[in-house]
Amino acid sequence: MILAGDVGGTTTRLALFKADGKGLTAVVKSDYRSRDYAGLAEIIEAFVSTDAGSIEAGSIEQACFGIAGPVLHGRVATPNLAWMVAAEALAHRLGLPKVALINDLEANVHGIPGLEKNDFEVLNEGSSEAIGNIAVIAAGTGLGEAGGFWDGERHHPFAGEGGHADFAPRTALEADLLRHLIDQFGHVSWERVVSGPGLYNTYRFLRDTQRYEEPAWLAAQLRHNDPPAVISKVALEDGCELCVQALHLFVAFYGAEAGNLALKLKATGGVFLGGGIAPKLIRVLRGPAFMQAFTAKGRFQGFMEAVPVKVILNDQTALLGAARYAALHAGLV
Repeated sequence: MILAGDVGGTTTRLALFKADGKGLTAVVKSDYRSRDYAGLAEIIEAFVSTDAGSIEAGSIEQACFGIAGPVLHGRVATPNLAWMVAAEALAHRLGLPKVALINDLEANVHGIPGLEKNDFEVLNEGSSEAIGNIAVIAAGTGLGEAGGFWDGERHHPFAGEGGHADFAPRTALEADLLRHLIDQFGHVSWERVVSGPGLYNTYRFLRDTQRYEEPAWLAAQLRHNDPPAVISKVALEDGCELCVQALHLFVAFYGAEAGNLALKLKATGGVFLGGGIAPKLIRVLRGPAFMQAFTAKGRFQGFMEAVPVKVILNDQTALLGAARYAALHAGLV
């Protein structure tokens, strides 16, 4: 049995997988609200003792967790949770010789080969001869980025932390936004604008600089509900111009940074949008803003137009990827 996890700032998903000659099969899966627990070990204990309680004790032979944050020497301090996760400590708790910790976006790259055609929404077909490195970018609680190096036969996933690189404005309005965010945060990364909290940052900029008016009913909703979810819902319903413009900027920022990542990794094999936000925004992502920002790279516009761009619709991709990583390193697949 393989214990696999996808550990995010909002949700932690755990599952037990059985490996056989046909691949990996999930035996039991459960989701947890990350902030309800003091750490990953506490969630694992809850899973093993309750959700996976019917599984024979000692049957877990391998474990891998994809986690949102930079993994260094088997440890990670999660940037969007007050957790310190150590592979050695988890291995001790599980009674295993070792436990693998990998970045959650790296886990996504591992999971992509296990997906089906209907697990993707195509935003740009790209070249019919597309092959080469791939890139994954995922907006959620934060902004994750990773890649897969193509060796001529298969992709080799690797992690990155490009979401924390400097945000680059492209217009006078975006320059004003940058100055506004510098006053709040000092350093302004792409994650400050391309994430759930980033959408709210852009919304507040448009509101606080009196570019658009915030209706009283909307202010009330924001006080009592998750602001990014409210803003996106109202925008998709065309219920308020302030929300519509905030979401339009968010989508353009997402496209611009996805294009930046494609250039840096020479991702001629494709760019994949992961995370929890993109599948909910298919309608606006298929509009002009995303791909215009993605391809607007000056002399490399033609190069960018040939890059396939797809949204990953399967929210279990990173979980599957963590299991595939463990199985690969155990020689099971």
